[in-house]
Amino acid sequence: MKVDFDKRRDAAYFAFSTAHAARQVRIDGGRIIDYGSDGEAIGVEFLSPLSGMDLSDVPRALDIEREARRLGFVIRVPASAA
Repeated sequence: MKVDFDKRRDAAYFAFSTAHAARQVRIDGGRIIDYGSDGEAIGVEFLSPLSGMDLSDVPRALDIEREARRLGFVIRVPASAA
């Protein structure tokens, strides 16, 4: 997994593949999932990850959590899961 973090924009992209995105699905205002032409998730973008990252409904959440914690990001637990 490759992680790109733009501190100035406060945006992080967790790439699972080098494939190009065929479509994007916005989960909410802070999370966008990219899908390849085969329908597989190829990456997830988090906006404002410095405020905490919500991993609910995100593909490969455990892999992302491991990398996010390694990089010092805080993982937020949604109120519905607490």
